[in-house]
Amino acid sequence: MPEAGILTGAVGLIGEPEQADDILYDGSADLIFLAREFLRQPYWPIKAAHAPGTAIPLPVQYARAFPNQPSR
Repeated sequence: MPEAGILTGAVGLIGEPEQADDILYDGSADLIFLAREFLRQPYWPIKAAHAPGTAIPLPVQYARAFPNQPSR
């Protein structure tokens, strides 16, 4: 837990997966809020999942939207 003694969330100007990852791993926050970034990039979680270079399968429902990605 952060120094506040309660769970803490980070919000604002977090646009890159690596930035969110750094905030969580260095203990600055327990949760990342990305509402505005989701408006800009609705598929941000997919971008974040592929950031470290690991290929995760997409749900079958997304296969038409991402034809070059493997699906389940």
